[in-house]
Amino acid sequence: MRVVIAEDLVLLRDGMVRMLTAYGFDVVAAVADGAGLAETLVSLRPDVAVVDVRLPPTFTDEGLRAAIAARREVPGLPVLILSQYVEQVYARELLGDRAGGAGYLLKDRVGEVREFTDAIRRVASGGTVLDPDVVSQLLGSGRAAQLATLTPREREVLAVMAEGRSKGAIGARLVITEKAVSKHINSILTKLDLPPSDDDHRRVLAVLAYLGA
Repeated sequence: MRVVIAEDLVLLRDGMVRMLTAYGFDVVAAVADGAGLAETLVSLRPDVAVVDVRLPPTFTDEGLRAAIAARREVPGLPVLILSQYVEQVYARELLGDRAGGAGYLLKDRVGEVREFTDAIRRVASGGTVLDPDVVSQLLGSGRAAQLATLTPREREVLAVMAEGRSKGAIGARLVITEKAVSKHINSILTKLDLPPSDDDHRRVLAVLAYLGA
């Protein structure tokens, strides 16, 4: 699997290159700034890009904007954002464009190499990966009154659902039955004024559509 990494911190960048290479990935480029990132992604067309949000020269949102620009040129280009920050506006655009695999993880919450590499593979295969804290921040930016109607368990189900997990996987994570998961999902979508759906990815897209509303 061909990977492009965009990370300005040399130790972290080199560390990811070594780690991913050890796990069988082919790192075809590792860039340190946002200036040529979009061009690199378009020219190399990797199986997945792992991109930090804030890159030189301004350390604002260059990485995320470059990834979005590359996806406009290469629809469906899988992008996994790995950052310390949640950039809400562009995150919604990336995650909600329905153009292929996408994910957003926070660096300080990636605790295991296996989970990280699994997330990369999931995004590369067209899936969605969202850190629960990212979901919480995006949800918390609007519709507070509706979110306040969710029970604590429904919030837990929503966070795992937004990672793109199946009903079985949600149940296994939260130690509840699939029947209970279905009940919680229907309740969540009803409270958020979103149409119910049995399709896992469509449920994620429904959440993202809600975020962007």
